[in-house]
Order: sequence, then structure tokens, then C-alpha cells
Amino acid sequence: MITKRLMKISVLISLFVLTLGIYTFPAFASNDNEEDAINEKYGLPIVVYGEALSDKQKDEVRNLLGVKDPAKVKEIVVTGKDLVTYIDGDEHSNMYSSAKITRKDTGEGLVINQITPENITEVTDEMYANALLTAGIEDAIVDVASPVKVTGHSALVGIYKAYDEGEGTALDKDRTEVANQELDLATKLAKKEGLDQDKVSELLTEIKKEIAAQNPATKEDIEKIIDEKLKSLEIQLNPEDRQLLVDLFNKMRDLNINFDNVKTQLENLSTDIQKRIEEAVGDKGFLESVSNFFKELIESIKSIFS
Repeated sequence: MITKRLMKISVLISLFVLTLGIYTFPAFASNDNEEDAINEKYGLPIVVYGEALSDKQKDEVRNLLGVKDPAKVKEIVVTGKDLVTYIDGDEHSNMYSSAKITRKDTGEGLVINQITPENITEVTDEMYANALLTAGIEDAIVDVASPVKVTGHSALVGIYKAYDEGEGTALDKDRTEVANQELDLATKLAKKEGLDQDKVSELLTEIKKEIAAQNPATKEDIEKIIDEKLKSLEIQLNPEDRQLLVDLFNKMRDLNINFDNVKTQLENLSTDIQKRIEEAVGDKGFLESVSNFFKELIESIKSIFS
């Protein structure tokens, strides 16, 4: 009798292992970030290190960002004072997240690579991309890394500083201020119940795409676009948060930020966000199926011994 029961348990466990085998789990990505030939048109890539990094952590970040020869990049440090200058932060903040910026030709687009996504807790690829496009950074490869868990704001400040220290690349201060307000609002909304980072990024991107399509002339036009996108994406905001959105995009309209110039990038960004959301839903469905399998397995084992 015991032997038969054990055989039944063995069959159930074998079925479970077989079920797991059907699914393919993603492999860890390689960080072989090979350096390109020196770009004589735009100069060396710029690597910006957070001021709080120890020498050992700085070497770790250098390795993460693929800097094999420091002579082939320009290295600078982002400080608490820079935090005040660029995003009105606290001068005494610890700066860890770092970035490597490689400028590209017009039309090549903006690419964000988070080398250590597990250590950047608030700012997603899409949030970086949205803020940088608003600030006027449209054609570059931006790699972000941190050896410790941080929100990711230091890297953004570093990117701004890198552009200001480059030849002929200084950013418009009014645009960077609006970009910072956008990022602050994005991270704030992502903490709301019923919202997440991907959904907030999707909302901001879709609003920009519609602004590019409609070229709204008044604040009322902006409000209409925002209300339509909130409805179509099934996002509920309280009146205060909705007003923050309206004020933000109205400032963008006053600055004549032409999102039509980056329409293709916004469409690509929207596609990437949709893919992330679909993958997240798929992962959730898989985990639920595994959970249900375990429950059924336990019940089956119980029935064998009952």
C-alpha cells in the first residue's frame, strides 16, 4: 500500500517537473559593453560618477559601464551642488548612480540601458527617456549603473552635466526644469495605488504623442488631451494629481517643445512600454498557474494518505 502511494506521489512530482520544463526562463544578460572607435565628430563618451562612490565602487561602476580604457572616455564627477543646480535637490545627498553618455548622429534616437536595473528603484528606462526627450536630449546611448540600491536621480543629473560640459551641447535650463518636474510627477504617480511605473510612463508617452499630433494651442486643448488619455488608459487620478498633469504639459506648451521632432522615438517608446506591460501580465499568469498547481498537488497528496 505504501509503495503504491509513493509511486503516485512520484508521478505527480514528475508531472510538475515536466510542466516547469515547458517554460523557458530568461538568461541573465551579458554586460560586455564593448567600446567603439573614438568618435572624432562628437568626441569621447562621457562617464559621470556619483560623488559618494568609494574608489572600489568607482572601479566596479567603471567595469559595469564597459570602460576598459579610461583614456577612451572623459570622466567627470556629479556632486551635491550639481544636484541643486539641475534638479533643485539636497546638496548633502549621497550620489551613487552613474552614467555613460555616447552621443550619436541626428535621427539615431535615444537608447537607455540600465546595466543594474535591480539597483535603480524609482526611475525606469522609460522615465529616463521621457525626461531626457523633454530636456532636449534626442540622439545618444545612455548607460546607467549603480553598485547600491538608489532612486536613480544622480544618474539623471550626471547626464545633464555631461551635456553642459560638452562642446555645443549645453541644455536649455527651462526645458531641464520642466523635465525634472515631469520625472518628479512620474515617480510620485507611480507610488499611487492602482498605478505602477509602466502605466505612468505609458500615460506620459501617450500624452506627448497626442500633443505632437494635435499641436494644442490652449490650456483647454491640453486638458482635453489629458482627459482623453486618462479615460482610454483607464487611469483614475484625484483632481489634484490631474491638475499637476495639466500644469506640467501646459508649461511644455508654453516652452514650444515640439514633440513632433521625436514622434518616432515616442512611438518606439510606447511599443516598448506595451511590451513590458504584456510581459508583466504574462509573468503574473504563469506564477498563478504554478501556485494553483502546487495547491492541486498538495490536495492530491492529501487524498492519497486519506
